Amino acid sequence: MELEFPEDLRYLDSHEYIRLDGEIATIGISAYAIEQLGDLVFLELPEVGDSLERGSSFGSIESVKAAEDLYPPVSGTVIDRNEAMIETPEVIADDPYGDGWLLKVRVENPDDELEDTLSAHDYRAMLEGEEGI
Repeated sequence: MELEFPEDLRYLDSHEYIRLDGEIATIGISAYAIEQLGDLVFLELPEVGDSLERGSSFGSIESVKAAEDLYPPVSGTVIDRNEAMIETPEVIADDPYGDGWLLKVRVENPDDELEDTLSAHDYRAMLEGEEGI
């Protein structure tokens, strides 16, 4: 299966992605992470109004194979969470970069927050180095 890495996104080495539109960030997990986890069975996300701090876990995702913490690429306040994905996490795999988003966050300092993220090209290169995808 050919994995997609949309060019308009930024990625973390822990496999979360961010799409920034002004001061609003959409956060999700990459197709690679979903492929590695397998069938998703549980998703825990923060509540609307909660604060996120870049580098600190904001929730977890579990599959039949593993459980992983989720990390925000940015700091900010949760303004929306994808309730449908909490109810049926297995459908995240159907469209991870579209309907499978996890959170929307109002970012405190959009220009400063993305410096530790990877471009699609760099993310793919990292994965090729690790896994030979």
